[in-house]
Amino acid sequence: MNHLTRLIEAALFSADRPLVLAELRALEPGTSAQDVEEALDQLRGVYDTGEHGITLAQLGDGYQLLSRPEMAEALTRARITSRPRRLSVAALETLAVIAYRQPVGRSEIEEIRGVAADGVLRSLQERSLIDIAGRGEGLGRPLLYGTTPKFLELVGLKDIAELPRLDELAVALRPLAAPGADDLGLEELAGDADENERDDADETGERE
Repeated sequence: MNHLTRLIEAALFSADRPLVLAELRALEPGTSAQDVEEALDQLRGVYDTGEHGITLAQLGDGYQLLSRPEMAEALTRARITSRPRRLSVAALETLAVIAYRQPVGRSEIEEIRGVAADGVLRSLQERSLIDIAGRGEGLGRPLLYGTTPKFLELVGLKDIAELPRLDELAVALRPLAAPGADDLGLEELAGDADENERDDADETGERE
C-alpha cells in the first residue's frame, strides 16, 4: 500500500464513525478526491482478497472499517461488541414508513400507523435518525420528514436506493420469535416485547 492508503487506513481504524472524502483528503495536503477514491479502492481490495475479518464499507457519504457480517454472531456471543440502544416497535414502524415514503408528513405517518406520532418523531430526531426534509403544499404547509446519514449508518447502506423491496421486507419482518429471526439480527434493534410495549406507551401516549 502507498503512503496515502496507509494514512486512510489508520484514520478509519481510529474513527468511531464514517469519514467523508473531505476529511480523508485533509490527511495529506494537496490530495484530490480522485487520489482518495483510488486509495479507498486499493484498501478495499486488500481486505476483500486477503481473507481479513474486517471490510471497508461505504455508509451514506462516509467510509468505515467494519467487522464482516459472518463474524457478528461470535463477537456478540463473546460480548466483544457493545449493543446499540434498542428501538421500540413504534420507532421501527415509523422509521420504516419514513424511509419508504420520504419526504412524508406526520399526518400521513399517523394515518398509516393508526396512532399519534409526535413522541416517536421527536425520539427519532433526538437520535439523529430522521430530520426535517422540507414543507408540504397542504394547509399550514406541514413539516416533512426524511432519513439521515446516521440512518444509513445504522442499517449499513450506502444510499436509500439499497433498501430492500417491499416484497422482500415482508419476509424480513416476520415475527421475531420465528425460527431464523436471530440470524437476521432483528432482535438487536427491536429488543424484547415487554420493553417495546413500555417504549411504545412512552412514545405514542397509548398502547397499540
